[in-house]
Amino acid sequence: MENLIIIGSGPAGWTAGIYAGRAQLSPLLITGGAPGGQMALTSEIENYPGFPQGLSGQELTQLMQQQAERFGTRVQMDEVNAIELSNHPFKVTTYGDEYETKSLIIVTGTSPRKLGVPGEAEFRGRGISYCATCDGFFYQDRQVVVVGGGDSALEEAIFLTRFVTQVHVVHRRNRLRAEKVFQERAFRNEKIEFVWDSVITEILGEGKVAGVRLKNVKTEEESTLEADGVFIYVGVIPNTGFLGGQLELDDRGYIVTNRQCHTSMPGVFAAGDVQERVLKQVSTAVGSGAMAAMEAEKFVAELEDRAYPERTG
Repeated sequence: MENLIIIGSGPAGWTAGIYAGRAQLSPLLITGGAPGGQMALTSEIENYPGFPQGLSGQELTQLMQQQAERFGTRVQMDEVNAIELSNHPFKVTTYGDEYETKSLIIVTGTSPRKLGVPGEAEFRGRGISYCATCDGFFYQDRQVVVVGGGDSALEEAIFLTRFVTQVHVVHRRNRLRAEKVFQERAFRNEKIEFVWDSVITEILGEGKVAGVRLKNVKTEEESTLEADGVFIYVGVIPNTGFLGGQLELDDRGYIVTNRQCHTSMPGVFAAGDVQERVLKQVSTAVGSGAMAAMEAEKFVAELEDRAYPERTG
């Protein structure tokens, strides 16, 4: 019987592990298929307090994990495929085991949204990528396309210029949604070229990506653009499929919580991007992870009919 299981290993998950570990709950953290979540895939994090020189997402992930483990969080490299909330204690099923737990914190984050165009599925891993940090090195001295106009698209486009000869940023509008700092860097970079008011209608190639077919959304004119790789950043989808309809979700699939990270099921809490629709940042995930852990501590204490310490820091 576990006191607390944390499902997910992004910044919200590691923070929950730190706080729950300090509360002596001996939490079990199940990492999921992508340890570290989106944070681990970020090439450079510049806006997390306490690191004025910045650091990579992998580095910050490792530091957070070390701190969580220091306070007694146990880490299981596995992926949850089902949970059962109809009875208490809750059941959690992974590919390798089954657990019972008094409380749950769900921090499963989001996954990249697909374009849904011909060639995308066929060429995934053969020129289609959703992570420049992971795959950029393989495109030395080549041309690539980045799809999107938000922070992730520009940040990864800038990162890709370390390796490639040219980055074509395809955006369906004529202005960007990204932070000004990313826009300014991108506009200054001679290796980045923008293709405005355009969408990809097909990814071309034989065996591997050779280019894309474009359509101008204003003129409806079609064209082709040669490229060796396509990096896609057109939004995200919350990872809530494994819940099986047992928790309330909003119209976009995010877990509905109150300000204390309570879900529609007592004893089940959610934090991080899986419940954050607006500001998906490491700092916001950390804050909600701390809140979820403190609320889980309170829930377990009340189950055991013991005092719950009021915490201020």
